[in-house]
Amino acid sequence: MSTPQLAEQGAHLVDQATASAEKALGATHRGIEAVRESSKQWLSRAQHASDSTTDFIKQEPVKAVLIAAATGAALMGLIALLARQRD
Repeated sequence: MSTPQLAEQGAHLVDQATASAEKALGATHRGIEAVRESSKQWLSRAQHASDSTTDFIKQEPVKAVLIAAATGAALMGLIALLARQRD
């Protein structure tokens, strides 16, 4: 194979590698943007849940405490049950 043919093949390979790298970089940027957008949505949902919970506690403090106590008791019962099954 002659030098000009090798140079042409080399240039073609460089072009292919560049095109592949550009595709990969584009996909990476799209992935990062998708993660960023998803994070924003989750943060918004979490903030809404936090605000709703705070509002409920302000409006129904006794009920909120009773729910918290019942949840704690249920979790402790579950932990005790799981601890007994291990033994």
